Amino acid sequence: MPRLFSVFLALAFLSAAPLHAALTKPVSPIAPAAPKIPSTRVSLADFGGKPDGITLNTDAFARAIAALSEKGGGTLFVPPGIWHTGPIALKSRINLHLEAGALVQFSRDTTLYPLRHFKARSETFVDSTSPLSGDNLEDIAITGSGVIDGGGDAWRLVKKAKMTEGAWNALVKSGGVLNDKKNEWWPSQAALEGGAAIATLEKKGSIEIADYAPYQIFLRPRMVRLLDCKRVLIEGVTVRNAPNWTLHPWLCEDLAIRDVKIFNNRWAQNSDAMDIDSCRRVHIKGCIVDTGDDGICIKSGINESGRRIGVPTEDVLVEDCVVYEGHGGFTIGSEMSGGVRNILVQNCTFIGTALGLRFKTSRGRGGLVENIHMRGIRMTHIEGNAIDFNFFYWVQGQPQPTAPAVDEGTPQFRNMLFEDITARDGSGTLVLRGLPEMPINNLTFRNVTLAGGKGADIANSDKIVFENVRIENKTGDALTTTAVTNSKLELAR
Repeated sequence: MPRLFSVFLALAFLSAAPLHAALTKPVSPIAPAAPKIPSTRVSLADFGGKPDGITLNTDAFARAIAALSEKGGGTLFVPPGIWHTGPIALKSRINLHLEAGALVQFSRDTTLYPLRHFKARSETFVDSTSPLSGDNLEDIAITGSGVIDGGGDAWRLVKKAKMTEGAWNALVKSGGVLNDKKNEWWPSQAALEGGAAIATLEKKGSIEIADYAPYQIFLRPRMVRLLDCKRVLIEGVTVRNAPNWTLHPWLCEDLAIRDVKIFNNRWAQNSDAMDIDSCRRVHIKGCIVDTGDDGICIKSGINESGRRIGVPTEDVLVEDCVVYEGHGGFTIGSEMSGGVRNILVQNCTFIGTALGLRFKTSRGRGGLVENIHMRGIRMTHIEGNAIDFNFFYWVQGQPQPTAPAVDEGTPQFRNMLFEDITARDGSGTLVLRGLPEMPINNLTFRNVTLAGGKGADIANSDKIVFENVRIENKTGDALTTTAVTNSKLELAR
């Protein structure tokens, strides 16, 4: 395996030393360990599968995977054709390989994905079965040049504002129900009512599947969910039409995602392309993303449950990727309560995303995000800000000016280096808005040029350093500051 990424210096002194000094002295490069897949090879066609786009091949996939597992593992080849199927559960030491021309089409019959418990260390969650999943596995892979379609349009709500009038009218005529304001389409009344009902169940702390069953369609599954797996490779495949998050590695170690293409419609609600969640030793390389929510996203659990699990996402390299449509090109948050550290993002391009480099959280999340390095990033036609820190995500209206006491729910972002970054033809440039009680701390911007409609806006921040930073704005001041301390913010001319 090629050399993948550098690990940064020991955390013991990173927070005390100047960020640029720490990040220019990486230790020797390391890589995630590769999965070990035995040489046995079988074809799905040998297990009664029919690639006619009609026959349900759920049992054929299960038989083939079970047979490979009994032999100690190997590669399951999916030949060209349309393989209509229900959920597929992987097993250890198996490579699901889609040949060119193979389309795995997950059924749009939502009843085929029953509710189940997901046990993430100390926490138990209720959710629908994912189309493609694996729990507590070792040495697994999803490879090839075929296509995986999640059938997500059968599950998702659609907001009218995200569609053209013609597409909206066609969707409404197809069935489903509208909300009272007639600005949201839902696939059924149970889906429409599910949000409020499930929020009540979660507030009570219920994990009884029977309680959630009437609203199962509201619990849209993560399309590819790998929980507590080790040595994982996803390479070459095209993944599209997710019901919810597309790729969700959760509590995984030694993960490589290479040359993967992810496509979801602009109106595909919550269709994050990749959510790397409480994972360690990760390499993402050469991927192309066009989606309806965040592109490449780093997470580590949400609020109290995320802090109880307490596993940060750490030691991640993202490189040579392109993101087109998406709420953020590269995002950290807002579910980052277990912490995020040691992230390097380099040589990536974002074209037409809502935001470029996006960092989002809010009071109550908690979590420490530190030692983040962004370099060689190019952005064009960003709809909002090229670099955006939002500590009031999910807060309605203007945040209150008073600062509550710092506690375990107070998020912290510190020790970040942004260098060799260019953004052109966007609406905004740079926004840093920390919390009054916990400012953003120790960020360096070096050789950065941001061209857009609005200038930079920095608030509640400490130790922010500009080195050869240009803000080329069309309206207002080039730089506005509020409650910024111990900083050097001279703009280059």
